[in-house]
Amino acid sequence: MTGTLPSGMELFGVQRLRLVEGEAPVLSAELEAARDQVWEMAVAANPALFDGPVVGCAGLRWEEPGTLFVRWAAVTYRHYALRQVPGGGALPSLFVNVIQPTDDGRVIVARMSAATAVPGRWQLPGGSVEPPGVGGALDEEALSGQAARELAEEVGVEVEPDKLRLWAATRRGNLSVGLTYLAPPLPEAELRGRFAAVVAAERSAGREPELAEIVFVRSPHELAGLAGPHAGHVEPVVRRYAEAALRRGV
Repeated sequence: MTGTLPSGMELFGVQRLRLVEGEAPVLSAELEAARDQVWEMAVAANPALFDGPVVGCAGLRWEEPGTLFVRWAAVTYRHYALRQVPGGGALPSLFVNVIQPTDDGRVIVARMSAATAVPGRWQLPGGSVEPPGVGGALDEEALSGQAARELAEEVGVEVEPDKLRLWAATRRGNLSVGLTYLAPPLPEAELRGRFAAVVAAERSAGREPELAEIVFVRSPHELAGLAGPHAGHVEPVVRRYAEAALRRGV
């Protein structure tokens, strides 16, 4: 694992995951009421928010070199309103994201649309981990499948989950844990065409696309030139990928 980065973000390499289901925190009536009040205010400000099922991270530790143990608990988006409640004890969120490189060593960074919970924020394609359905399991196969689905829905790139390689994990304070997957490289023109098709399909269906635009960056310096807020995981992931690409001579 690396030391803490200047942004308060930790980034570490990981090769395998072991996931075990845990329990969500039990809340007092007072905390539930405070949580619901914060959530209702957030929905009033942004009606696009929805209280869908997600997974929180109830525990994280190394078991052996390269293997990360994750204890997860099923919650809903409403749970994270506890971050705004003193003593709320919200679980860290758990999300997947994807490095989608071009064939010349750049990576996609995407700006979230106005219809999302974080409008205007730059991040990698991806999203919150969802709990498994009845009879399903949340395991390495399920997570790579969710990462592949996010890439297809947001960017239009369809890739088999077994073609995505678990590449890194990030952790920022106690707020979020990200699992980053590496996709096979594609030409920039193809990526732009696929994204344009997603945007057109969403708008023809009367929906706002989740991503407002994509750009291609080669370095943290180029990333820093993007105006607006940046998700904390983006800079260290881009930096690590750029350093690896430099070693490969890309």
